[in-house]
Amino acid sequence: MAYDFSAFKKEARETEEWLRREYGGVNTGRAAPAVLDVVRFEAYGALTQISHAAAVTIEDPRTLRVSPWDKGQVKDIEKAILSSNLGLSVSVDDLGLRVAFPSLTTERRGALVKMLKEKLEEARVRLRSEREKVWDDIQQKEREGKMSEDDKFKGKGEIQKHVDEANKKLEEIFEKKEKEVMG
Repeated sequence: MAYDFSAFKKEARETEEWLRREYGGVNTGRAAPAVLDVVRFEAYGALTQISHAAAVTIEDPRTLRVSPWDKGQVKDIEKAILSSNLGLSVSVDDLGLRVAFPSLTTERRGALVKMLKEKLEEARVRLRSEREKVWDDIQQKEREGKMSEDDKFKGKGEIQKHVDEANKKLEEIFEKKEKEVMG
C-alpha cells in the first residue's frame, strides 16, 4: 500500500505561499504596494488593511500614492504607516497620502537579508514538522499492519524527496528576494 502524500504537498504549497507573503511585506527601497499589506488601521470599529479602504498605486519608483475612499481616514492611515516601523515617510496632501521609500543603506540591507534568512528558517521548520507528522503516521500504519516494512522505508525515502523539493523552492524564493534587497 502506497502512502498518500497529498496532505504534505498541500502544506508545502501553503508554506511556500506564506513565505512569499512574508517577503512581499519587506521594504526593498522600491515602491511596492505589497509592503503596506502588513499595516492595519482602525476603520469603523475594526482593524482594516489599507488596500481595503484606499486605492494604493505606484507614483514613481520610490513613492506610493494612497487615496482613501473616505478622506476622513487620512490621519488614521498616516498614523498606522508611521507606527508600523517599516521605515517609510508619509506626507499628506489634498489627494491623500504619499508614501516615500528611502534608499537602503548597506547596514539596512544586511539586516533585511538576516531577517529574510530567519523567515526562510521558519518555513523550513514548518516543513520539518510536517515531515515528522507524516513519518509518525507511516510508522503507525506499519505497526497496525496496514503497511509493509518495505513500504514504510519507501515512504520515508519519498517524503524526504518531497521535503528536498519543497526546500529547493523555498531557497529559490529566498535567493530571488535577497537579490532584490541587495540591489
